[in-house]
Amino acid sequence: MELIHLIMDLVVPPVLLIFMLMVLPPYLIYKFLNKILRMFKIEDLTGKVVLITGASSGIGEQLAYEYAKKGVRLALVDIREDKLPQVAETARKFGSPDTINISADVSKSNDCKRFVEETVDYFGRLDHLVNNAGIISVFFFQSSTDISRTLPVMDVNFWGSVYPTQFALPHLKKSKGKILVIASASGWLYGPKISFYGASKAALMNFYDTLRVEFGSSVKITIASPGFTRTAMSQGKHLNMEGSIETNKSKTDALFDMFPLRSASECAKVIVKGVCRGDRQVTDPSWYRIFYLLKVFMPEIMEMFLHIIYIIIPRINRKKNAATTNISTNGIKMS
Repeated sequence: MELIHLIMDLVVPPVLLIFMLMVLPPYLIYKFLNKILRMFKIEDLTGKVVLITGASSGIGEQLAYEYAKKGVRLALVDIREDKLPQVAETARKFGSPDTINISADVSKSNDCKRFVEETVDYFGRLDHLVNNAGIISVFFFQSSTDISRTLPVMDVNFWGSVYPTQFALPHLKKSKGKILVIASASGWLYGPKISFYGASKAALMNFYDTLRVEFGSSVKITIASPGFTRTAMSQGKHLNMEGSIETNKSKTDALFDMFPLRSASECAKVIVKGVCRGDRQVTDPSWYRIFYLLKVFMPEIMEMFLHIIYIIIPRINRKKNAATTNISTNGIKMS
C-alpha cells in the first residue's frame, strides 16, 4: 500500500500539471465567452417567489428591495418581526406584487421547516432561496474564557442556512430554482477578532461547493462573498462573550476601519445581478479578489500584512494614545 502511494506521489502531480497546462488555455477562453453570453441571458424574475432570511436590515433588507424591483413575490423572514412590515411596504413600492412576513429563528430546524412551508402554501411555489441571516462575534481568541458562548454564531450562520436548504430543496428542484448564499470574504480573508465568524462562513462555502457536486444542474447555487459592508455588524452589533447581542462600536472600529465600507444597497445590487446571470461566485467589492490570489500564492505575505495592520499598528496607536493621555493629565498642552 505504501508503495502505491509512493508511485502516486511521483506520477500524479506531473500528470495533473501537464493536464492543467493543456486544458487551461481553452478553459479560460470558454470562461471568457461564457461570461459574455451570460450578460445577455439574464433571468426574468417577474412573478417568481423569493424567500429571504435575515430580511429586516442590512444586506438582507437591500436584497429584498433589489428583488422587488424585478417584480418578484417575497417571503421575508427574520427573528425581529416588528421590523419586517416596513421592509415589506418599501418592497411593494419598489415593485413587488405580493409579500408575506414570517417571524422565525433560523437556528431552529422546526422554524425553518415552518417558514418554507408557509411560503409554498401561500405562493404555491419557491424559486429562489436566499440564505442571508447571520451574526458576528468580536474578540481575540487568546483572551476568551468560555468559547462555548459563541455557539450561536455557528448555529445561525451555518445551520441557519443548512436547515432552510434542506426543506426548500424539493420545491427548488421542482421550479429549477436557485440558492443564494451570503457568505463573506472573511471565509478566506483572515480577520483577527472574528475567527469564529470567519470559520462559520468558510464552512458555508465548503458546504455549498459540495452541494454543487451533489445537485449538478438541478439547482443552481451562487455564493456571495461581500467585503466589509455598512450594516449593523459594522456599527458594532455583535455577539458578546456572555452569549447575547450587544452594540459596542469601539470593539469593531479597529476591525472595520482598515478598509472602506461598501454600502449595503450597492452590495445587494451587484449580488442580485450575479444571481440573475447565473454566476457561481460574487465578490463585492471586486477588488477583494486580489487578496484571495495573495492568499493562494503568497500566504506568508498575506498573514504578515494582516498581522501588521490589525495587530502591530493598533498596538502602536494604543501606546501613542496612552502617552498622549499621560502627558495631558500632567498639564502639558498638546498641539
